[in-house]
Amino acid sequence: MKKLGLIAALAFVLVACQETKKESATTAEVDTAETQKEQTTSSDNQEWEILFDGSNLDNFRGYLADEMYPEWTIDGDAMMFTPSEEGGRNIITKDTYTNFVLSLEWKISEGGNSGIFYGVKEDPKYKEAYQTGPEIQVLDDAKHPDANRGGKTHRAGALYDMIAPKDGVANPAGSWNKVVLTINHDNNKGTVVMNDVEMYSFPTHGTKWEQMIANSKFDGWEGFGAYKTGHIGLQDHSDKVWYRNIKIKRLD
Repeated sequence: MKKLGLIAALAFVLVACQETKKESATTAEVDTAETQKEQTTSSDNQEWEILFDGSNLDNFRGYLADEMYPEWTIDGDAMMFTPSEEGGRNIITKDTYTNFVLSLEWKISEGGNSGIFYGVKEDPKYKEAYQTGPEIQVLDDAKHPDANRGGKTHRAGALYDMIAPKDGVANPAGSWNKVVLTINHDNNKGTVVMNDVEMYSFPTHGTKWEQMIANSKFDGWEGFGAYKTGHIGLQDHSDKVWYRNIKIKRLD
């Protein structure tokens, strides 16, 4: 009887030790997973370059200008453009980008029009940013006449005059819309996501890209869509517009 009691006691101790080891291992695994998650999140955050967070306009300047145009100001957490009689007050990032993911939000005024450019080549021979930079359209589809031109390729979210957006994705004037533009020349693919809906993808260079240009209003435009490296631009189209939460991640 005494031997049986001793054996039972030893068995109990052994099982308890094994359970303790399992609990310790599980805790260690959870701690390691949490640490890895935090490191991954931290690394991901570090990859994003903040272009505008509502605090200043330091990462932008006027196209063909050394300073920011005064028509662009800060309104709360947004960058606001108020048109003037001057016109042509397009702005660009101070830095240039080749392969990237650009994320931003835009809000257009009633009946308004603007645009987001990429691959902009700044050169005095190009008087406007749109002469070289393809454009993601910013528009009040309900009240701006451009929505009914060029098929649907002039509507909000379109790759202007080349690819139409999906229907029913854009929010109306006065509401925020989020756009994520990915340009990767290494795999020759561009993608536009708006309000968490993938709108379309397209080649970024080569024969198919050149054919898209040839079938658009930009046919014969010297330099249009020709530069893999260029500035990000925001358009003065003589209408009030807001942009916020602008960030970019290089893929190079």
